[in-house]
Amino acid sequence: MHWPKGVTVQRGSITHQPGHVIDLMATCVDLAGADYPRRFDGHDITPPEGKSLAPIFRGQTRPGHEAIYFEHYGARGIRRGDWKLAALAGGKWELHNLAQDRTEMNDLAGKHPEKVAELSTLWEAWARRANVFPLPGRGK
Repeated sequence: MHWPKGVTVQRGSITHQPGHVIDLMATCVDLAGADYPRRFDGHDITPPEGKSLAPIFRGQTRPGHEAIYFEHYGARGIRRGDWKLAALAGGKWELHNLAQDRTEMNDLAGKHPEKVAELSTLWEAWARRANVFPLPGRGK
Protein backbone atom coordinates (compact mmCIF):
# COMPACT_ATOMS: atom_id res chain seq x y z
CA MET A 1 0.00 0.00 0.00
CA HIS A 2 1.40 3.38 -0.95
CA TRP A 3 -0.24 6.46 0.53
CA PRO A 4 2.40 8.68 2.18
CA LYS A 5 -0.05 10.88 4.11
CA GLY A 6 -2.38 8.07 5.12
CA VAL A 7 -0.23 5.03 5.82
CA THR A 8 1.80 5.63 8.94
CA VAL A 9 3.31 2.18 9.40
CA GLN A 10 6.94 1.78 8.44
CA ARG A 11 7.51 1.49 4.70
CA GLY A 12 7.98 -2.12 3.64
CA SER A 13 6.37 -3.50 6.78
CA ILE A 14 4.11 -6.54 6.62
CA THR A 15 0.92 -7.18 8.51
CA HIS A 16 -0.43 -10.63 9.23
CA GLN A 17 -3.98 -9.34 9.56
CA PRO A 18 -5.91 -10.89 6.67
CA GLY A 19 -7.69 -8.57 4.30
CA HIS A 20 -9.71 -9.15 1.15
CA VAL A 21 -11.08 -7.24 -1.81
CA ILE A 22 -14.39 -6.98 0.07
CA ASP A 23 -12.60 -4.66 2.53
CA LEU A 24 -11.91 -1.99 -0.11
CA MET A 25 -15.42 -0.47 -0.12
CA ALA A 26 -15.54 -0.40 3.67
CA THR A 27 -12.12 1.26 3.70
CA CYS A 28 -13.17 3.93 1.19
CA VAL A 29 -16.36 4.69 3.10
CA ASP A 30 -14.40 4.87 6.36
CA LEU A 31 -11.68 7.15 4.97
CA ALA A 32 -14.29 9.42 3.40
CA GLY A 33 -16.06 9.73 6.76
CA ALA A 34 -19.25 8.63 5.03
CA ASP A 35 -22.05 6.27 5.92
CA TYR A 36 -22.89 3.46 3.52
CA PRO A 37 -26.54 3.93 2.52
CA ARG A 38 -29.16 1.40 3.54
CA ARG A 39 -31.59 2.45 0.82
CA PHE A 40 -31.38 4.11 -2.57
CA ASP A 41 -34.22 5.23 -4.79
CA GLY A 42 -36.70 3.32 -2.63
CA HIS A 43 -34.74 0.05 -2.68
CA ASP A 44 -32.85 -1.69 0.10
CA ILE A 45 -29.12 -1.97 -0.55
CA THR A 46 -27.23 -5.09 0.45
CA PRO A 47 -24.83 -4.02 3.21
CA PRO A 48 -21.13 -4.53 2.52
CA GLU A 49 -19.43 -7.40 4.34
CA GLY A 50 -15.96 -5.85 4.35
CA LYS A 51 -14.17 -4.20 7.23
CA SER A 52 -12.07 -1.09 6.93
CA LEU A 53 -8.34 -1.55 6.47
CA ALA A 54 -7.68 1.98 7.81
CA PRO A 55 -6.65 0.82 11.32
CA ILE A 56 -4.00 -1.42 9.73
CA PHE A 57 -2.67 1.58 7.77
CA ARG A 58 -2.10 3.27 11.14
CA GLY A 59 -0.34 0.25 12.65
CA GLN A 60 -3.34 -0.76 14.75
CA THR A 61 -5.17 -4.03 15.09
CA ARG A 62 -8.65 -4.21 13.63
CA PRO A 63 -11.40 -6.69 14.42
CA GLY A 64 -10.91 -9.43 11.88
CA HIS A 65 -13.41 -11.41 9.88
CA GLU A 66 -14.90 -14.54 11.42
CA ALA A 67 -14.41 -15.98 7.95
CA ILE A 68 -13.61 -14.64 4.49
CA TYR A 69 -15.70 -16.12 1.69
CA PHE A 70 -15.19 -15.85 -2.02
CA GLU A 71 -16.47 -17.00 -5.41
CA HIS A 72 -15.17 -15.96 -8.82
CA TYR A 73 -16.39 -17.62 -12.04
CA GLY A 74 -17.20 -20.78 -10.15
CA ALA A 75 -13.95 -20.95 -8.19
CA ARG A 76 -14.89 -20.77 -4.53
CA GLY A 77 -13.49 -20.80 -1.06
CA ILE A 78 -13.47 -19.81 2.57
CA ARG A 79 -10.70 -18.82 4.92
CA ARG A 80 -11.37 -19.19 8.62
CA GLY A 81 -8.43 -18.73 10.96
CA ASP A 82 -5.48 -20.71 9.62
CA TRP A 83 -7.71 -22.96 7.49
CA LYS A 84 -8.53 -22.34 3.85
CA LEU A 85 -10.93 -24.48 1.85
CA ALA A 86 -10.96 -23.76 -1.89
CA ALA A 87 -11.90 -25.32 -5.21
CA LEU A 88 -11.48 -24.40 -8.82
CA ALA A 89 -14.66 -24.12 -10.89
CA GLY A 90 -16.18 -27.59 -11.06
CA GLY A 91 -13.36 -29.02 -8.94
CA LYS A 92 -13.27 -30.73 -5.59
CA TRP A 93 -12.53 -28.96 -2.35
CA GLU A 94 -8.91 -28.71 -1.22
CA LEU A 95 -8.01 -27.94 2.38
CA HIS A 96 -4.88 -26.10 3.50
CA ASN A 97 -3.51 -24.99 6.85
CA LEU A 98 -1.98 -21.62 6.01
CA ALA A 99 0.04 -21.43 9.23
CA GLN A 100 1.90 -24.60 8.24
CA ASP A 101 1.69 -24.34 4.44
CA ARG A 102 1.53 -20.74 3.17
CA THR A 103 2.06 -21.81 -0.44
CA GLU A 104 -0.87 -24.27 -0.32
CA MET A 105 1.13 -27.21 -1.62
CA ASN A 106 -0.34 -29.90 0.68
CA ASP A 107 -4.03 -30.74 0.33
CA LEU A 108 -5.23 -31.93 3.74
CA ALA A 109 -8.84 -32.67 2.72
CA GLY A 110 -8.33 -36.44 3.00
CA LYS A 111 -6.78 -36.15 6.47
CA HIS A 112 -9.39 -33.74 7.86
CA PRO A 113 -12.80 -34.58 6.35
CA GLU A 114 -14.53 -33.06 9.39
CA LYS A 115 -12.88 -29.68 8.65
CA VAL A 116 -13.92 -29.94 4.99
CA ALA A 117 -17.51 -30.64 6.07
CA GLU A 118 -17.50 -27.75 8.57
CA LEU A 119 -16.06 -25.17 6.18
CA SER A 120 -18.03 -26.30 3.12
CA THR A 121 -21.25 -26.06 5.14
CA LEU A 122 -20.35 -22.49 6.14
CA TRP A 123 -19.49 -21.66 2.53
CA GLU A 124 -22.79 -23.07 1.22
CA ALA A 125 -24.77 -21.04 3.77
CA TRP A 126 -22.89 -17.88 2.82
CA ALA A 127 -23.35 -18.57 -0.90
CA ARG A 128 -27.13 -18.90 -0.45
CA ARG A 129 -27.28 -15.72 1.64
CA ALA A 130 -25.03 -13.76 -0.73
CA ASN A 131 -26.92 -14.85 -3.88
CA VAL A 132 -23.89 -16.60 -5.35
CA PHE A 133 -25.92 -19.36 -7.00
CA PRO A 134 -26.17 -20.56 -9.66
CA LEU A 135 -22.48 -21.27 -10.00
CA PRO A 136 -21.20 -21.58 -13.58
CA GLY A 137 -21.33 -25.23 -14.63
CA ARG A 138 -22.88 -26.33 -11.36
CA GLY A 139 -26.55 -25.55 -11.82
CA LYS A 140 -27.21 -24.96 -8.11
